[in-house]
Amino acid sequence: MNIHEYQSKKIFADYNIPVPQGVVIQSLDELESASKTLGGEGCAVKAQVHAGGRGKAGGVKICQGLGEANDAAQKMFGQSLVTHQTDENGMPINALLIESLTDIANELYLSLLVDRATRRITVMASTEGGVNIEEVAADTPEKILTEIIDPIAGFQPYVARNLAFDLGLEGTQIRQFTAVLASLVKLFIEKDVSLLEINPLVVTADGDIMVLDAKINFDDNALYRHPDIVEMRDLTQEDERESRASEFQLNYIHLDGDIGCMVNGAGLAMATMDLIKSHGGEPANFLDVGGGATAERVAEAFKIILSDSNVKGILVNIFGGIVRCDLIAEGIIQAVNEVDVSVPVVVRLEGTKADEGKALLDESASKGGLAIIAANSLAEAADKIVAAAKEATT
Repeated sequence: MNIHEYQSKKIFADYNIPVPQGVVIQSLDELESASKTLGGEGCAVKAQVHAGGRGKAGGVKICQGLGEANDAAQKMFGQSLVTHQTDENGMPINALLIESLTDIANELYLSLLVDRATRRITVMASTEGGVNIEEVAADTPEKILTEIIDPIAGFQPYVARNLAFDLGLEGTQIRQFTAVLASLVKLFIEKDVSLLEINPLVVTADGDIMVLDAKINFDDNALYRHPDIVEMRDLTQEDERESRASEFQLNYIHLDGDIGCMVNGAGLAMATMDLIKSHGGEPANFLDVGGGATAERVAEAFKIILSDSNVKGILVNIFGGIVRCDLIAEGIIQAVNEVDVSVPVVVRLEGTKADEGKALLDESASKGGLAIIAANSLAEAADKIVAAAKEATT
C-alpha cells in the first residue's frame, strides 16, 4: 500500500525526522490560509499523487507569493498528472501540499528496502539526489552506496557513519544523518514498511539535514497490524479493479493483454501467464483466487476480469489442492448468470473434486447454454484460449 508525500512526512515528523513546514489542501479556498501559516512568502506547490517524476511532469511548482501559488494550484486541482510512472491517463490530483521553501546546498538520495536476496533491510544512498535513481544505477552504478542492517544486531551507528563519509558529510551533518537513519530504520521495522525512499535528502545552506521528498510503501500482508495506516489509503490513486479485488481477498493486477486469467496460487498464475505468452497470447491480468476460495469470491473474480473491456477470452486454471474445483465451478456458473459473458471461456480443472466441478459445468452448459471450452492440460488450455481470443478479435 502506498501513501501520499504529506502523509509520509507526517509519519517522519512523528519519528523526529526533520521535514519542511507544510500544509495540505483539498481546495483552492484553503490556499490563502495555508500561505499565511507558512508566513506568506514563497512556497512549493506539490501535487499529491502516487507516482514519481512529478517535477518533470509539472506537478511541482516553486512560487513567489500567493498569486503564483494560486495560479499553480488552479492548473493542478482536478487534473490528472501523467508521469513516467503512470499510464497515459495519469493520476488524479485531489490534494496539494503547500510547503515552505528550503535553501538547498546539496541534494542526496537515501532509501531503505527489503532485499530478497540477502533477506535483510538494505540502505541505499547516493550523492546523485534529485534525479531518477534508476538512471544513476544504469549509467554510474559506482555512485550507489549500500549497507546492510543486521537483523540480530539491529541498527548500528557505524553503518550511518560509513555512508555519511562516502556522501561527503562532515561535522554535525554526520551526527544528524546518523540520527535520521536510526529513526528511519525504527520506522521501517515498526510500521512493516517494504520501501522507503527520500529523493532528495538535502543539506541546507545552514548545513543541516532535511527531508525534502518522501515515499513510503507498506507491506499489504501486515496492514492488519496498522489500522492507522489503512486509514491513509487513497482509493482514487489505485486501479478500481485492484481495489475491488482486495475487498474480496483476491490478488489482482491489471495488465495490458486481452486474455483474462483466473488461477489459484501465485506460482501457478505466473506459469499460466508464461504459457499464454509462449502460445502467442498476452495476459490481461494476474489473478490469484487463493487457497480458500468460495463461490462468491470466484464469481467476483470473474466479474472483475470481465470489467476490462480489452478482455477477449478467459482462461480458468484451477488445481484443487486446498481449494475445491466444484466450488470454483459454482462460482463460474454464478458469475455467468449475473454477468453477460460474451467472450470464450476455457476451463482446466484438476485435483480435489475436479470431476464434480466438470460435471457441474457440463450440466450448466447443456441445460443453461453456458459456453465453456474444456481442456485437460495446461498446454491445451493455453492453446485453446489463445486461438479463441484471436478468433473473437477478427
